[in-house]
Amino acid sequence: MRHLKSGRKLGRNSSHRKAMFRNMVTSLILNEQIRTTEAKAKEVRKVAEKVITLGRRVPPSTLDGLEGEALAHARAQRVHAIRQARKWVTDRDALNLIFNDYAERFKDRPGGYLRLVKVGARTGDNAPMNVVALIPADEPLTFKEAYKPEPVAAPAAEEAPVAEAAAEEAPAAEAAAEEAPEAEAPAEEE
Repeated sequence: MRHLKSGRKLGRNSSHRKAMFRNMVTSLILNEQIRTTEAKAKEVRKVAEKVITLGRRVPPSTLDGLEGEALAHARAQRVHAIRQARKWVTDRDALNLIFNDYAERFKDRPGGYLRLVKVGARTGDNAPMNVVALIPADEPLTFKEAYKPEPVAAPAAEEAPVAEAAAEEAPAAEAAAEEAPEAEAPAEEE
């Protein structure tokens, strides 16, 4: 049983898997899309989304309006994020793209920077293939609307007498409660 074992092994040991993901994320950042098997695409998406989120932490446009202590703190956060992203991105140009271009591009997007598109099967072994691509900059955010059932319309003529009767009974019930003598509490024995 593989309880609490997240991620696919992909037929590789851990060091080979990490190296493969580093190369795939770097290629994805530089080329904006890669073609790979479905299993690898789903795994590399996890890593690439985290790296782009690191770039979004402190986009360059937020540094413009800051001064003094706030500017120093924002720069320190940005350097920390760049160092964390270097675990997964092996190219300086790719890091520059993440922390400048993609940070501004995805500044207002709360995740979901990548799209997986199925492109059929590979000719050699019939493995399902996907294209992993970055979302275009001009694509708007779309949120699924929550299911809202339509209210059931009851006849208006029946509701009015019921509401009036309930309003008349409420004061009468309160008056009866005040007039009733309260039961004496049992005496406590010492």
